[in-house]
Amino acid sequence: MTKRCLFALLLISLLLVAGCGKSNGVKEPTRGEVLVFVAVPLTGFQANGGQTVLGGVRLAAEQLNRSGGLDGYKVVVVPLDDESDSDVAVDQVAQIQDALNQGKQVVAVIGHLNSGQTLAAMELYSSLPLIVITPTASEQSLSARGYQNFFRVNASDDVQAAVDARFLAEKLNAKRVAVIFNNTEYGQGLAGALVKELEARGIQAVTRIEVEEGQSRYDAEVTQVRSANPDAIFYAGYEIETPYLRADLVRAGITVPMLASDGAFLAATIDESDGTAEGMYVSAFAPSPRAVGDPKWFEAYQAVEYRNPDTYSVNGYVAMQVLAEGVRQAGSLDAAKIATALRQSPVMTLLNELRYKENGDLTNPNIWIYQVKDGEFQQVEW
Repeated sequence: MTKRCLFALLLISLLLVAGCGKSNGVKEPTRGEVLVFVAVPLTGFQANGGQTVLGGVRLAAEQLNRSGGLDGYKVVVVPLDDESDSDVAVDQVAQIQDALNQGKQVVAVIGHLNSGQTLAAMELYSSLPLIVITPTASEQSLSARGYQNFFRVNASDDVQAAVDARFLAEKLNAKRVAVIFNNTEYGQGLAGALVKELEARGIQAVTRIEVEEGQSRYDAEVTQVRSANPDAIFYAGYEIETPYLRADLVRAGITVPMLASDGAFLAATIDESDGTAEGMYVSAFAPSPRAVGDPKWFEAYQAVEYRNPDTYSVNGYVAMQVLAEGVRQAGSLDAAKIATALRQSPVMTLLNELRYKENGDLTNPNIWIYQVKDGEFQQVEW
């Protein structure tokens, strides 16, 4: 009798476990682990931007692991804090090499946030057996260096410059533009590309002003802008400068339209501006999370990250989706096969269908324009 009871209890338990497995739809990975390194700033002045990318990757990885992982392997996300420093970014490649030397399965690096760190690290990444997908680095020469394992989910600076120049000309009717930029590869490159696009449209760049990365006061620059008498201002830089530049301009009575680049498309641009960001325009490499993520996506993100998604969360999530689709199409974790698959077939993501050129750029990249209204980024239709 005791044996029968025990057998019955065991049978009931097995049925319950099987029933639970079917009801929650979880398909566990069975082939071990595969590492995805996420190289972004996680401390310092750009920590928020890097953390939003990491959050998007983590959410996508969690969802993959609930549906069998990557080619049957459980995705393990390994954060690498590049501190927004190119030397640190290069030094940290050793951690990836160590993992490979130990025989660990490493499939990709998602990163970096900034073009400077991406440029510095790619010389080392290019010789490693892995895929590199940047969520936001836009310096255009990145895709002109012949890297076989490099892809990005965002537009490059030449695309952004063309769209921003057209917006300044056609939407804002600008004729005289003050071009301000920070002293990074990103800021300098984007500003240079924008000036060329403006000049091609017969628009004058009446002053070009370089500022320090992370600068917080702009008294001298405000004087220069006032003297130039522009009818619009363009800023190529980050959210760590934009709100303070905007505040100093507005408080000095300079209220001509201002368009900031994608580096400013973070909540900090609004939150740190002391109310002066209202009315400012910002270009972006992805739509706002609220424009693409349904309530369930928001809830899933909050469950993984314990915070709301910010703008670059979409980019991190999409970068992981691109990697997953490349692995699926290749039927392999081999980097060369994944790269070939990504160049040959479209990839469905949160940003709809993406297609890649041979150089790792998107065939049809998009730029979105937002305006700060009522303390929020609202998309501009034009």
